[in-house]
Amino acid sequence: MSTQRFSVTAHPIDTLLAFAKSGEIAIPEIQRPFVWEATKVRNLLDSLYQGYPVGYLIAWRNPNIRLKDGTTSAGKRILIDGQQRVTALMAALLGREVLTKDYETVRIRIAFHPGKEEFEVYNPVIAKDAAWIADIAAVFHPDASLIELTDTYSEKNPDSDRRQVSRIFEKLRKITNIQVGLIELAENLDIETVTEIFIRVNSAGTELSQADFAMSKIAVNESYGGNLLRKAIDYFCHLTVAPEFYSRIEKGDTKFAQSEFLPKMRWLKDVNDDLYDPTYTDMLRVAFTSKFGRGKLKDLVALLSGRNFETREHEEAIAEESFSMLKEGILDFMNKTHFERLIMVLRSTGFLVSQLIRSRNAVNFAYILYLRGRAENLPSDEIERMVRRWYAMSILTKRYSSNPETAFDVDIRQIESHGTADYTDTVIENELPDSFWTGMLPQLMDTSSSISPYFIAYQAAQVRLGDKGFLSTNITVQDLLLVHGDKHHIYPRKHLKIQGHTRGSYNQIANFVITQSEINIAIGAKPPEQYFSELVEQCNGGEKRYGGIAKLTELKANLADNCIPESVMDGETPDYEKFLTIRRKLMALKIRVWFDILSK
Repeated sequence: MSTQRFSVTAHPIDTLLAFAKSGEIAIPEIQRPFVWEATKVRNLLDSLYQGYPVGYLIAWRNPNIRLKDGTTSAGKRILIDGQQRVTALMAALLGREVLTKDYETVRIRIAFHPGKEEFEVYNPVIAKDAAWIADIAAVFHPDASLIELTDTYSEKNPDSDRRQVSRIFEKLRKITNIQVGLIELAENLDIETVTEIFIRVNSAGTELSQADFAMSKIAVNESYGGNLLRKAIDYFCHLTVAPEFYSRIEKGDTKFAQSEFLPKMRWLKDVNDDLYDPTYTDMLRVAFTSKFGRGKLKDLVALLSGRNFETREHEEAIAEESFSMLKEGILDFMNKTHFERLIMVLRSTGFLVSQLIRSRNAVNFAYILYLRGRAENLPSDEIERMVRRWYAMSILTKRYSSNPETAFDVDIRQIESHGTADYTDTVIENELPDSFWTGMLPQLMDTSSSISPYFIAYQAAQVRLGDKGFLSTNITVQDLLLVHGDKHHIYPRKHLKIQGHTRGSYNQIANFVITQSEINIAIGAKPPEQYFSELVEQCNGGEKRYGGIAKLTELKANLADNCIPESVMDGETPDYEKFLTIRRKLMALKIRVWFDILSK
């Protein structure tokens, strides 16, 4: 026997807007902020006017919650699909302001031409044309009179047919009588089921993440400050990308500016660093996992709803405590010392530019480890060493590349049981034994993906070890990464293509070095045996063709920096496949040296 998982009811738009205004249906701003272009609002109104369907809305009712006095309180319905449509209608028909993707508060004015029965986004040309109703919100105002609207329009447009104008105004106002289906999901459904229903019903096939559901729970809560907490999360994420936005928050959102949150993120207004620009998902993962000792955001959703995992009931005390703990976790995340120390650790490990940060979840768990280490009062140098090693191990093993929530959950629960330092040491020892460096890693480096974690780790190793760029005398790999140096094919691409090699072959990461553009250009498509021979001549007093290296000792040191076998100096250039095998082993050994240094 199947269980009824939802109900479907048709409501007039007017009723839905009243629900939204009263809070009967809470708009959680899952797609924060309003992301529609004004033209899309115009198209929505035109579809309604023409009698076309505009899709279902989907709401998920919060579970009934047991209050402290033993009574129960009915949960609100949270709009999880249709927020943009409802917001668009409230903006166009009711004249409500919206927050744009640039966090600017604006009015979206949609104009209407009764003669042509056309909608258009308000513009200066329309403003000068009496044939247009500049803002249809005036037509839908509660005090608006159909007779007065018709009279006013007819006076401004004497050639118009008054009766026809009246009929068109009446048709326009009937937009709010159009029925729209509301799918209400049962309160006892889990996140996975709600997500599945959402995807199947939503024609766009957009998937909502568990972080989206968590944000919806936070955003609609006023009892425990969830609405302000949601803003704190959003604003922090935006400030990391656009520090200049601080003054706009300060002046434009006075209620938030007076809260405890804005002072906690004031430091961001003077920071211009893109190494780690967190999203709200990142903030929730770090704050929740570090504070609650759990890794799955569906558990956060349940706890914010007051879920008692033992009795399976919902209690206000649990919801209250969960919001308090989450707030503490978010404040820990935003803390200037914490955030800057994480960035410092990443950079000191060799990951000094954003292009080397390819696993956001690895960064997130590194931050979790940092916060847990502080909570356990571990010495600062021990925390930094632990975070460096764990992050490097996570990259090399792709620990959080698939099913990151499960991996987070396993790791944090083990940390809860065994302690942060002991658990991380044990895992690293097991994941990176001696055989990894000499056997597994060289095989894993048989790839043509320049964003593979192994090539990323190799570049970080070169940065940390202070290696020079290929054939550079003074310029380091770090310098080249900071100014976007070239990735040079040691065995030039054109040379290999002539020999019949495919993209997957000539773009092997073991064929790449980081070098200056002018050196890359000078080598061009020359066979390696030719330009390496010319390099030796250059070091014996010959013409300087490739960089400024003029001594064999300097060339030998540079080749070692870049994991290129010394034999090329003796005219022994191996065939391409053999070269790749040799170089992978040398690159793996460099990465091991790097990791050993991180362990000190």
